Amino acid sequence: MNVWNERYRGDEFHFGTEPNAFLASQKIWLKPGMTCLAVADGEGRNGVWLAEQGLQVLSVDSSSVAVDKARALAKLRGVTMQVELVDLAHWEWPENQFDIVAGIFIQYASPVQRLQQFANIKRALKPGGLLLLQGYTPRQLEYRTGGPSQFENLYTEALLREAFDDMEILHLREHDSVISEGAGHSGMSALVDMVARKVV
Repeated sequence: MNVWNERYRGDEFHFGTEPNAFLASQKIWLKPGMTCLAVADGEGRNGVWLAEQGLQVLSVDSSSVAVDKARALAKLRGVTMQVELVDLAHWEWPENQFDIVAGIFIQYASPVQRLQQFANIKRALKPGGLLLLQGYTPRQLEYRTGGPSQFENLYTEALLREAFDDMEILHLREHDSVISEGAGHSGMSALVDMVARKVV
């Protein structure tokens, strides 16, 4: 069984049903009618919240179990959201299509895969579009409160600054904060947040 299917099986939502706190804090950028891609959106908590803000959301994930739960959550919350089961490594990413790309804890990619992932995210954004990204830093290996166990999959401020040096970085900060996102992410965590705009 797909490891993510195993993680998401059951009635509980592994990362809860409320949006990621960083994502919710960026509501200032969101306007009804905007198009949005929620990358590796899992059980849909972030995509559903974005749809509740009036955005036209495409929520994608590689887990069939998660995708089914995302559809169910959208229905429960009374919002319309497009949900697709995709292998992001082989998906034909749309070009210049989204006003917003949300990448919340998408650190399953190896360094080589990550370069392609970041390039695909830039490709998907419209000129002037915004990337809202949060991930774990290497200090997370000490906290062990969620996220990947592979050091090379973790982000640093310097890594993101270099990877997105062709975008306008509006916000980039490492910090330690307590998060509470279901059983999957719970407790003091080492985080890095970024908001970056695709240059026209």
